[in-house]
Amino acid sequence: MHTLSKLFLAALSLTTLVGAHHPSRAHSRHRRTAGRRNSANKIYKIQDFYQGEDFINDWDFFTGSDPTSGNVNYQSKSEAQSKGLAYVNDCDNSTVLAVDSTSAVAPGGNRDSVRITSQKSYNGGLFVIDASNMPVGCSTWPSFWTVGPNWPSAGEIDIVEGVNNQATNQMTLHSGTGQSCTIAKSGVSADLFTGQVLGTNCYSTGNADAGCGVEDTDTSSFGHGFNNAGGGVFALLWDTSSGMSVWHFARSEIPADLTAQTPNPSTWSTPAGFWSAQSCDISANFYDHQMVIDTTICGNWAGGAYSQSGCPGTCSEMVANASNYADAQWVINYVAVYQ
Repeated sequence: MHTLSKLFLAALSLTTLVGAHHPSRAHSRHRRTAGRRNSANKIYKIQDFYQGEDFINDWDFFTGSDPTSGNVNYQSKSEAQSKGLAYVNDCDNSTVLAVDSTSAVAPGGNRDSVRITSQKSYNGGLFVIDASNMPVGCSTWPSFWTVGPNWPSAGEIDIVEGVNNQATNQMTLHSGTGQSCTIAKSGVSADLFTGQVLGTNCYSTGNADAGCGVEDTDTSSFGHGFNNAGGGVFALLWDTSSGMSVWHFARSEIPADLTAQTPNPSTWSTPAGFWSAQSCDISANFYDHQMVIDTTICGNWAGGAYSQSGCPGTCSEMVANASNYADAQWVINYVAVYQ
């Protein structure tokens, strides 16, 4: 989400941005033994479980200017609560983080939104978010991600991210050290993950920060498709010995062991994305990460890709359309960190 050149990945995947089907999603069945995914047969135990008011009290509300140049005013805790942009639904204890959908904003102006960061930091584990709704709409750029200090030195992991009318989720790693971090091309990785590789070099700088992205192939993994499926779960397994794996499960496909809070990822289906520790020094490139949930508007990626997204007018004009943001909200059932 820190990224400033998502346009590079957008240019590689314009058909996804307009919700079109890729010409081919076929993968070679050749095995790449050098980067084989070896998930340990392990039942993970909860370290931290965030639900309801925990997001209000145990996460910090970011109030600085948007690092991605978005058209947003990030609200403090008190401002977000008073404006109805951050609250807990008493009926089901879900947490709502919303973009303002009622105020008059001039074209190209800034609309109120919310960005929260976990107070605790982590150096690995199984990270799970269960949401029944994610922000949708032209100009929106929602994300659930983790990031370390002094970007990009300690890395960034984008677990859920996309813009405008994007049809599927994009997962990306950003590294910032001299230690190598790459991902194999899709054609040799069908046995490792199901997604489509957008870039193989994870190294990122302020001027070249596309990272090594993987695009999910499941239309229930993002946007309207995700919401229409009743939401679902995203899981990141950060294992310094094997690598990084990301799964998406639609509501009807959530593993029983995850529902029972005794997850064993080695029994799950093939992940949507996988970055092998054999081609990426995980511990050197990723450490002391905090979790972040936010929604920005326009900015470098959503704004830059807007004209190819199928959305009407310009991104700046869309900011003024309050009704466009009626469903631009996260509805989060929980976030859990397992070790």
